[in-house]
Amino acid sequence: MTSLLRISLIVLAIGTTLHAQADSLASSASSAGSDSSGSVSDSVSSSSNSSKDKKVADRDYHVVNVAQAPQKPGMARVTMQANESDLLVMVDLPQTTVDREQLKNGDPVHAQQRAYGIAFEHGDTRNAFFLALNDDWVDELAAHKVSL
Repeated sequence: MTSLLRISLIVLAIGTTLHAQADSLASSASSAGSDSSGSVSDSVSSSSNSSKDKKVADRDYHVVNVAQAPQKPGMARVTMQANESDLLVMVDLPQTTVDREQLKNGDPVHAQQRAYGIAFEHGDTRNAFFLALNDDWVDELAAHKVSL
């Protein structure tokens, strides 16, 4: 086998592998994104809805209730109370997120304002488990199939 033919076969094999990995990555990102994010307007409400994203963000909370979200099949409503405040925040999450993250009463949560919206993080690890995206970001980040 000539060196040129050998190199061509290696390049073809690498190209095929990268294409398969890209399809897998896109599929994973799409499915992960669908239960890890939602829009602020659809997902977040508070006991004081005036400028809700500013009041909600950059605070520590604890979960006070996890229940089925009213009129939203497959969604759970996680109610959190701000530490050292009576501010209540309700976040509607996919039930799969609540199950995966094992959210329950008493769990510490931190809300962090970001350029794209609000990141809800585990209070002890600061690992984000849900992103409430500003409405203008939701449209821009919609998944689109890409061919390589």
